Amino acid sequence: MKFKPFISTLFTALAIVYLSCSANGQSEVNSTPLDHTIWDSLLHRHVKKDGFVDYKGMIKDSIEFNQYLSQLSAAKPNSTNWTREDKMAFWINAYNAFTVKLIVDHYPVKSIKDIKRGIPFVNTVWDIQFIKIGGKTYDLNNIEHSILRPDFKDARVHAAINCASFSCPALRAEAFTAEKLDAQLTDAIRSFVNDPLRNRVTATKANISEIFKWFRGDFTRNIGSIRGFLNQYATEGLNANGRINYIDYDWRLNEAN
Repeated sequence: MKFKPFISTLFTALAIVYLSCSANGQSEVNSTPLDHTIWDSLLHRHVKKDGFVDYKGMIKDSIEFNQYLSQLSAAKPNSTNWTREDKMAFWINAYNAFTVKLIVDHYPVKSIKDIKRGIPFVNTVWDIQFIKIGGKTYDLNNIEHSILRPDFKDARVHAAINCASFSCPALRAEAFTAEKLDAQLTDAIRSFVNDPLRNRVTATKANISEIFKWFRGDFTRNIGSIRGFLNQYATEGLNANGRINYIDYDWRLNEAN
């Protein structure tokens, strides 16, 4: 009888050690910065040179696509061992991947803005709470306006995230990664500013995306003016007297022909 308390105590101690090790191991796995190889492969296959998307191809590769979405959901991007670049690349890729998920889940659809129909208490498609990441639930607005814009304060992000519409900056045909992030962001904003489908900048006049109007504060934060921001990246700079006009946004689906 005198051995029972000892055995019970020993069993309890061993159980605590086992559960602690298991929890620590799981935390360590989940807190590792995510490898975006699957998303990179899907983008290479299904985003065309003009940035338009083969959504039917994404649907055919749904097993692979859902595997990547599961990896996003299991990740812990707030972990201390994630660098700023790890986090920013993660949230950009998450925004783009979950936007594509909305389209493939409702395909065929003429515009992403049509998806909100029939969902009570939802103002827009960007308010639909369907994104699970690290045990929390997000909508696309949460990612853009509560994480990417305020946490990173980098206007180039507006050329990196894609809203599945004709007037959006082209979806990049590769995943964003921590190692290449700065170069990718610079290339994205330069490509967007000089994309004649979305912006037309000359020395005397600039017809530009409404994105520059909607998020004026982001673009002028460090440079002081939209003109100054454009001239950092435009092939032909807008002179001091050149007029700036905004192009009406085209919300048609950015589907490849």
